[in-house]
Formats: sequence, C-alpha cells, structure tokens
Amino acid sequence: MLHAQSLEDKIGTALQAKKPLTRSVAAAPDPRAEAEKQVVDRLRTRSISVEPAQAPTADERAQIAEIARDKPAIDLEIPFEYNSADISPRAIPALVSLGNALSRQDLKGAVFFINGHTDAAGSADYNQMLSQRRANSVRRVLIEQYRLAPDTLIAAGFGKEQLRNPGNPLGEENRRVQIVNTTVQATAGR
Repeated sequence: MLHAQSLEDKIGTALQAKKPLTRSVAAAPDPRAEAEKQVVDRLRTRSISVEPAQAPTADERAQIAEIARDKPAIDLEIPFEYNSADISPRAIPALVSLGNALSRQDLKGAVFFINGHTDAAGSADYNQMLSQRRANSVRRVLIEQYRLAPDTLIAAGFGKEQLRNPGNPLGEENRRVQIVNTTVQATAGR
C-alpha cells in the first residue's frame, strides 16, 4: 500500500543534517564551518527574545545566503494576505507541520534560518521590510506555539533578491519562506 509522505516528514527529511564520513576519532577543524558558526552565533545573540533586536543587515543577509547555499533546506508556501505579515488561516497547516518537524528530537537544538522571500512587485526596500516581517511572524509562531528556543530561529528577509522563478517575477511561487538547517547546534554536547 502506498501512502503519501506527510509535509511534516518531508520537512524533517529535508532539514536533516548530513553526517560527515570520517574514520578518525577527532576530525580536523573545518575553517569554513568555524567561520559559519561565528556568523550564526553573532546572529543568535540578537535573537534571544521573541522579537529580534535587529534584522540582519545587507552584509549579514549575504553571509546567510552563502551559508544556506549548501545546507539542508526546504521552501514552504506560507500564504500571507496581500501586503500583510499576518499569519492567515491558510498558513496554519504548513506551520503545524513545520513546528512539529522542528520539535522532533533529531532536529532539536539545531539553529535554523527562516528566510522570507517576496515576488518582484513593489520596491526593493518595501519588499525587504515585508519579507522580514513575514519571517518574523513565522518565527514568532514557532516560538510561542511550539516553545522553540528563540536563539535557534534566525529570521532574515530577502525581499525580491532571490526569486525562485525569475522568468515569472510576479509569480506566487516566489512568495515563500525557506527554512535552512545551519548545522550549528545551540546546545552543548549534541
């Protein structure tokens, strides 16, 4: 009997960090991983409350994009009303699946980017702010409803910088939230 994989399972699978293949007891330190950890830890310090102290700067967004490039990630359609960062009732099923997946033991303690994206309608500045507010809204739900630690969720708005479908810049597929496992652990001993 075939059964469809639930969205929660798809999210969990997509965000699973790849285990390094190593034969030695202690692997040599990876300078790139250390540099990424420093960026993530710096951003985490501003994310210790429900409302982040400051949104990532343009330089930090570039660093987030570079880190996210080869990390486990999934793009989710989290519907928002036009020109709004309020969570709509249509967004609840995806957020429930996301919250349940991030609460699983195998993902607990990992630090995630919540990257908001818009379509190309509107100015770059406006879309940047709207995508940040939307990423913050998703983050707030995960903190308040699923009791995820605020410093494990870093919200970043990318506006229209990273269209999923540049051939259709106004397409709804460009309006999305990307969840990225930074592969940095927030808790010691994991």
